[in-house]
Amino acid sequence: MGEESAQNEIPMIEVKGLTKRFKKRTAVEDLNFTVGRGKVVGFLGPNGAGKTSTMRMLSCYMPATSGTARVGGYNVYTNPDEVRRKIGYMPENNPLHVDMRVREYLKFRARLKGMRVQDSRRRVDYVTDVCGLGDVQRKLIGHLSKGYRQRVGLADALVHEPELMILDEPTIGLDPHQIRTVRKLIKELGKTYTVLVSSHILSEIEMTCDEVIIIHQGRIIEAESVEGLHAKMSSERQVIAEIAAPREELMDYLEHTGEIEHFDVQPADGEFLNCALTPRAGFDLRPQVFQIAREKGWQLRELTRTRHSLEDIFMRVTRRDEEDGF
Repeated sequence: MGEESAQNEIPMIEVKGLTKRFKKRTAVEDLNFTVGRGKVVGFLGPNGAGKTSTMRMLSCYMPATSGTARVGGYNVYTNPDEVRRKIGYMPENNPLHVDMRVREYLKFRARLKGMRVQDSRRRVDYVTDVCGLGDVQRKLIGHLSKGYRQRVGLADALVHEPELMILDEPTIGLDPHQIRTVRKLIKELGKTYTVLVSSHILSEIEMTCDEVIIIHQGRIIEAESVEGLHAKMSSERQVIAEIAAPREELMDYLEHTGEIEHFDVQPADGEFLNCALTPRAGFDLRPQVFQIAREKGWQLRELTRTRHSLEDIFMRVTRRDEEDGF
């Protein structure tokens, strides 16, 4: 029990100073991050940011130029076989044997990954059920839709009982219905496994992940929980209020309230005015607006604080990174 507890305290992924240089360019430079066990972590960045290069190094598909990476406590360079046993990797292009039937392919992959016949049958039954492949398990992979092929790729990555799932752009090329299905599957996998999923689609990361690592031009510029990122931006959240009040009296209040840095007032329907209020850093205007409306007898129809989308956050942190000279 003590040994198992100690093992669980070791982060699933530890990366220090990881760098990959090619002949004419640097793909990633001095990456440092940690992924705890049982987390669904999004690796977010535009195409060419270095996501795939990082995943290939973590998966022992490509050596680093410098730095270290550990998976489950094992060094990816000195213990690659141990690392491969712990990882289920689905690359972006999801290469499959299209002339094999789904169940036949998964059994073949399980045996190729070192599983005994009896264990491979058990695991193929399990991943077929988890990935929703029961209705197509006798079909040729080449006859499947793109969505079902992605499920086969996930089942392949899962078949040998890995501790870490690494999924590179798992929803690319799917239609909206297929994206929702794969997204739901990833969230379910996150209840049992550690999952690192890369994407350049911001909404996918927000809807599936607990934490996000933002990479831009080969460097990590933010690593935080999704909620933590929103909290960091909270000081810049606007308050939206719809108030039925005499315009001059309302404008006088807004102009002489020190906690309001900027405001914009536009007509709404009827007697209501729509007020977009930008607060002083770290200040929540809502209680104050509610109190003044009650004191003045103004009718208050809406009082909300805007929430930054992950796209807003990504644009702000990448702009900040560029301003800092990276």
